[in-house]
Amino acid sequence: MCPACGDRRAARLRSRAHTYECLACGRQTSITAGTVMHRSKLPLTVWFWAAHLMATHSNGMSALQFEAQLGITYKTAWLLAQKLRRSMVDPEREPLEGVVEVDQAEIPFRADDSFFDPVKSGKILVAGAVEVVDRGANHAKPRRKGAKYLDTRSGRIRLAAIADNSAASLEAFVRANVRPGTTLLTDGHRSYPGLTDYRHDPRTVGKVAGHVVLPWIHRVFSLMKRWGLGTYHGLRRKHIDTYLNEFVFRYNRRFYRHVSFETVLGLASHHHPTSYWDIIGRDNPRRGMATVRRRPRRRKTATGIRQDGVSHPRS
Repeated sequence: MCPACGDRRAARLRSRAHTYECLACGRQTSITAGTVMHRSKLPLTVWFWAAHLMATHSNGMSALQFEAQLGITYKTAWLLAQKLRRSMVDPEREPLEGVVEVDQAEIPFRADDSFFDPVKSGKILVAGAVEVVDRGANHAKPRRKGAKYLDTRSGRIRLAAIADNSAASLEAFVRANVRPGTTLLTDGHRSYPGLTDYRHDPRTVGKVAGHVVLPWIHRVFSLMKRWGLGTYHGLRRKHIDTYLNEFVFRYNRRFYRHVSFETVLGLASHHHPTSYWDIIGRDNPRRGMATVRRRPRRRKTATGIRQDGVSHPRS
């Protein structure tokens, strides 16, 4: 359907890849317009291969790996990976519910391109939440005996970088990712009691190791740290949330890797296109500049060569 006039009659242009022209109004539209592949010069096969590798590979793919696997330049591979990461978040995803473990952890980050030393690197504070799921019934309402939940496993997770350990930062994270009325299992941090619309079940750590009282969220943090150091040799602060979203996407679909590729393509086709300048956080120097042409532009259409500004003849 034509986005301009709504007519369903169109002709495919041989001179421009993946482009169709409306036979009613002459509007030319690409099938990749408005998607993550908007205005991309890469073949669709490269996009599909990249989406498949990033969605199904257990450790993800760095830009250097894309460069070697797909035969493209590093800059192209970096931009391709950044766009795919930004399309891995479902805007209509359901919040966590039932019984949820919540905690925060510090992970090292790269400050420059020199040799990465975790001991001398900076730290990023990350908040995490994970559903505690009954292993047998496979739902987020595990059986309980006293203060202990029986035969559980980790369910869906959420991760996000936070500024500090203040109540404002932790409350904002919990309210954005956990449904009100949920039981929160925490380490007893004084920032959590302000969440009055949640059931708070603090597990005071004390001298006991944190992974004993909150096993699933600490397992998530451990896997996340090893993934960041192994695949990317340390994450960077600037794009930390996109990398965390990539980890969350694969972790939540670890039992259904065969459908992860289709999910990525479905989300990418509905995400608002992100440009290179949006990703690096700078203004496009060419935006707003009028294109000066010596003569009117002529383009090839389904009915022949047509000059810009000349109306399309209606049939």
